[in-house]
Amino acid sequence: MSAAAAYASLFLSAFLSATLLPGTSEALFTGFILEEVGTPTGLLIAAVTGNVLGSLVNWILGRFFAEFRDRKWFPVKERHYERAVRWFAKYGKWSLLLAWAPIVGDPLTIVAGALRVPFGPFLLLVSIGKLARYLFILQAALFWMG
Repeated sequence: MSAAAAYASLFLSAFLSATLLPGTSEALFTGFILEEVGTPTGLLIAAVTGNVLGSLVNWILGRFFAEFRDRKWFPVKERHYERAVRWFAKYGKWSLLLAWAPIVGDPLTIVAGALRVPFGPFLLLVSIGKLARYLFILQAALFWMG
């Protein structure tokens, strides 16, 4: 696989992983690093960019469509939405540093939009959290490689 194809597939996987669709960006990221496909920096940029943009889609969903959360087609189950609201009530916008976390991360980004968290702080906090996660995975993979 070429480096360009690896970056594109990783970007897409990371984007989907950040939305409520299934994705396996962490496994793909790790696999590309271990197989030395592309550069670690290029893979990191593709993964973080895709994942942050996926979270931005969630923020937009929350901002403009949260009033429809009782509908079957809404992408977050009510219990996950309410859990995210509780996290926001307790920790405020700082909870967005955990936007990468399983189960609660995606709903947090939707709730951030619904609660009208401004774009700038949203983007900054989500980016920091997601960058930290992928840097951790990168360091672990590089450590594993020796």
